[in-house]
Amino acid sequence: MDQYSVLPVAKAMQVFVYVASQAHDVTLTEVVQALNMPKTTVFRYLQTLSAAGLFAHDVVLDRYGVGHRFRELARIDDIHHTLRSTADGELDDLVDSFRQTVNLGVLAKHEVVYVDIREATRTQRFQARVGHRHPMHSTSLGKAIAAFLPLETIEQLVSADFEQRTYRTLTDSRTFRRHVEETRKRGFAIETGENEDGVTCIGVPIFDGKGYPIAAVSLTAPDNRMRVIIEQAAEALQGAARRITASLPPVSLHSSA
Repeated sequence: MDQYSVLPVAKAMQVFVYVASQAHDVTLTEVVQALNMPKTTVFRYLQTLSAAGLFAHDVVLDRYGVGHRFRELARIDDIHHTLRSTADGELDDLVDSFRQTVNLGVLAKHEVVYVDIREATRTQRFQARVGHRHPMHSTSLGKAIAAFLPLETIEQLVSADFEQRTYRTLTDSRTFRRHVEETRKRGFAIETGENEDGVTCIGVPIFDGKGYPIAAVSLTAPDNRMRVIIEQAAEALQGAARRITASLPPVSLHSSA
């Protein structure tokens, strides 16, 4: 075993993989026999994973199977995979056209999760990395998605505390509402030094088959460079977002992750 591995976690993962890979719900005894582990240990792992929602425990039949959280995570992974593969060529074209960093992100509660980033050059490095979470209100990705959400959802986002990332970050809910309305009218969001000093970013929403904003694509550039290309970049981003939207499955991909 690897020196950095944690034995109890490794054993819990064995239990997780075994139960999740079965075509039917299983009993405690089945898991114990299959994995040759102590009954008490397996029971604790099953109960812990059930409490986390990764397993579901039928107390009447005393059987374990995959739970709602497991299915939710699998759905989220499928959405992200579909989105990345669909957007792949468009992101490359945007980088080739503008030689600036292009981002693909989704909204998770009050944060944006970066699911893909294409950097034009190794010398141009911004803060965001794939998997990073940044505040919704300080990013053009977040504003672009928020602008096309149902009104009640926007109000829930506004009720959250607004973290101040730079001296330009929006921390006032009234100003944020105005930015959201402006974004909805023009079709793209603008963020100038609100998430990272000296950087301007423009973002455009991507919709699923039911017209729900599930993601956004953005272009990031130093302030002085963006002032030169902003109109052409916004038009190109909108075209790319429309094509990605049109290529996604004609079903709802919305998830409340």
